[in-house]
Amino acid sequence: MTTIESRQNGTLKHLARLARDKKYRQNAGEMLCEGEKMLGEALSSGARVKTVLTREGAAVDAALLRRAEQAGAVLFCAPAALFAQASDVETPQPVLFACEPRACGADTLAGARRVLVLDSLQDPGNLGTILRTADAFAIDAVVLTPGCVDPCSPKVVRATMGAIFRLPVVRLPLADAIARLHAEGLPVYAAALTDDALPVGRVPLTESAVIIGNEGRGVSEEALALSDRRVILPMQGCAESLNAGVAASIFLWEMSKRS
Repeated sequence: MTTIESRQNGTLKHLARLARDKKYRQNAGEMLCEGEKMLGEALSSGARVKTVLTREGAAVDAALLRRAEQAGAVLFCAPAALFAQASDVETPQPVLFACEPRACGADTLAGARRVLVLDSLQDPGNLGTILRTADAFAIDAVVLTPGCVDPCSPKVVRATMGAIFRLPVVRLPLADAIARLHAEGLPVYAAALTDDALPVGRVPLTESAVIIGNEGRGVSEEALALSDRRVILPMQGCAESLNAGVAASIFLWEMSKRS
């Protein structure tokens, strides 16, 4: 294991940029994760872990580090002051690592029967929560349109609690995604607060795709036009709508039902 002793160290700068710079992450083809649990999840999923940084003096599972090294990762440690430079949070866990995200193209949707489509979702916490919930309900894939927040941002990755390594996440233009889903024989429903929307209980979602829209604007006009039907979660209280992450979770539960 190599000890980092300078703020100018190339590995330290690389990890820091992965934490903060979306374009840099995309060009590098890597994302930054933290914590022993996440490292274990990454290794168990077969993700290619390239760099592991530990905080000097921290009690870190030696067997886990050996696993990472045997899988090809390069191990580093750094004093607390330098270690903190690589993270985007004030009190990071004592393990940070860079790994390649799971590569999922349009072909991932072949044979899919339950798919969630996120239309320009912007909040990292919402996306992370949705991915974690989709993994819990064994959804086949989540599709992100180009306007969505980066699924490899550290805030999203943390919120997934490891689901990012297991769940297929496909990035596609909306029209391409819906065309592919229709080709797979799936009806596509848009979650929308419109007068013609049917209550969710009246629409079978066990083999379907559901579109969840942007936190502020909802589902886009393009998505409404391309969808087969609009569905709504009936509410009896005074709130006009639900948080996107909460709404998605309810739809995911409906999609997981067995007839």
